[in-house]
Amino acid sequence: MPDLSSFSVTQRWPAAHPDRLQLYAAPTPNGVKISVMLEETGLAYESHFIDIANNESRDPAFLSLNPNGRIPAILDPSGPDGRPVAVWESGAILVYLAEKTGRLMPSAPALRYETLAWVFFQVSAIGPMFGQLGVYLRGPGKDFEDKRPLQRFVDESKRLLGILDRRLEGRDWIVDDYSIADIATLGWVNALVERYDAGDILDLGALANVQAWLDRGHARPAVQRGLRIPERPA
Repeated sequence: MPDLSSFSVTQRWPAAHPDRLQLYAAPTPNGVKISVMLEETGLAYESHFIDIANNESRDPAFLSLNPNGRIPAILDPSGPDGRPVAVWESGAILVYLAEKTGRLMPSAPALRYETLAWVFFQVSAIGPMFGQLGVYLRGPGKDFEDKRPLQRFVDESKRLLGILDRRLEGRDWIVDDYSIADIATLGWVNALVERYDAGDILDLGALANVQAWLDRGHARPAVQRGLRIPERPA
């Protein structure tokens, strides 16, 4: 049985199954990237809900795993050298899990780098911009009298969605077959609809390729499960 006792995060959030990969997350657009990936790959894992509303990601035990204090993070008891390894930052975790399982990442070098480019596009552009849109549309920023910040993020979100829509013209998935590029992006586009109710302000209905891609993603059982993991306490 793997020994995870040297990781203080397991003292704060004990592992009932230390032989399984440990996921520390919340069902947010960033968090569900990893739960969907784990559901798609079939890796045995145990999820731990991190209550970011109560600053649990700033708990010293969590910070020992991820010094940036952001979900998600994982602790894999069977790392590349056979010893436990911690991985943080959602894009890095997706790449780690793809390489660990040999799934959802093209093996051909050119397609591999194309996939990584779209993953980094999500991490550097889609996530930050959609997240700020949510802040100013439905979060604390919604009551600001000055609507210029909101308009800035509406305009930029529309631009990014246009890039995605053009990319999906004549394609089922972002890079040929379904991959971590899709998994990275699905949760954020889904959040525009489910969390931010931003469909009208972003004219999502006019983006037929994005909508069809999102529907294909929602049809996958692993996506359906992963979007709700970790389950929020009652």
